[in-house]
Amino acid sequence: MIIDIIRSNFKIILFGFVFTFFSSVGQSFFIGLFNSNIREELNISHGEFGALYGIATLCSSLTLIWLGKKIDDLKLVNYSLLVVIFITFAVLFFSFINGIIFLAIGIFFLRLSGQGLMAHTASTAVARFFVRSRGKALSYIWVGMSLGEFLLPVITVYALTFIYWRNLWQGLAVIILLFLPIFTYLTIKDINIFSREKENGNHVNNNIGSIKSWTRKEVIRDLKFYSALPAMLASSFVITGIVINQTFIIESKDWGKFAIAKSFMVYSILTVITLFLSGYLVDKFTSRKIFPLLNVPLLLSVIILAIFDHPYSAFIFMGFMGISNGLTNVLISSFWAEIYGVNYLGSIKALTASLMVFSTALATAVFGVLIDLGYSIENIAFLCAIYTAISIFIVIIFQNFYKPTLIKK
Repeated sequence: MIIDIIRSNFKIILFGFVFTFFSSVGQSFFIGLFNSNIREELNISHGEFGALYGIATLCSSLTLIWLGKKIDDLKLVNYSLLVVIFITFAVLFFSFINGIIFLAIGIFFLRLSGQGLMAHTASTAVARFFVRSRGKALSYIWVGMSLGEFLLPVITVYALTFIYWRNLWQGLAVIILLFLPIFTYLTIKDINIFSREKENGNHVNNNIGSIKSWTRKEVIRDLKFYSALPAMLASSFVITGIVINQTFIIESKDWGKFAIAKSFMVYSILTVITLFLSGYLVDKFTSRKIFPLLNVPLLLSVIILAIFDHPYSAFIFMGFMGISNGLTNVLISSFWAEIYGVNYLGSIKALTASLMVFSTALATAVFGVLIDLGYSIENIAFLCAIYTAISIFIVIIFQNFYKPTLIKK
């Protein structure tokens, strides 16, 4: 069954996998690896870096609302090629930053093109294309980001010992430019908004038309949308705040230089395992039914970070974050498609993706300010635990309202 799904829809799955992998260059875990180099060279503090990062990310989230919607209007291959050109420019631009203003602009470009548009393009295309196997398909493509989280931290930390950080970004720009345009054209040149998954050579018709497709204006007037947001945003907020300040955590806990980088491997492995498991569970039970479990691993993660200091605890708390990350990646795209339909999924996901990007902006600013005010990582983790617990409680209250609207025939 699984092999048949991959074989008959191989190109669109491969496209999503590669796009999520390269979205890593705009993710906080990757940019955070250069935190110390940038702060030392530009002579700025944790708080200043966090504030700049937050402002730039906030601006990217607002821009994503408009740019992300265009995926509903353009042919997928054309939209994707524009995104590739943008991320190539962003990576190259970042290698030349020489002041606070250019740092903010560089972060804005990276966050919008990488975390924003690359991930948005992959998840929207796959969530729209697949119906019956949506959960599994989303789990397959998000393995791309997990691979990036597994490989890039250790490779980058090691490479920085003998390669100037600007040269790393320039080399990355060359790789993207040489590979992604041709790859994009070859994989999705024939895909459009009406394309649907195939299995054994036949299109799957799972009564798509029986579910009402909500417009973005209708969604923002719907109460259940707002009840789900705190849970949806918790993972991006907490994980971003932690990984962007990983050097602070290492120094506070007195862990080794490679502690977080090595624990990212555990994070990635458990993310991948959770991706496949959650994909299966979504297709079997629907994402609506397993949604209350979304942030339970995240809650355990921040509790461990708040309580334990042993170096091995880094692997445990990052492992639980990986489980939460795997659940979030699959459930978010599938959840909105299930309750709001697929016809306007691009504009809906552009809105939710922009809110997630906003939460990462808020996280960097809040974490940076709290660190400068003298809060310990244990205090910050405890505050994160309170927020996460509240988000779980809200979802439990509204769980019975997360149902699609059926079109009466």
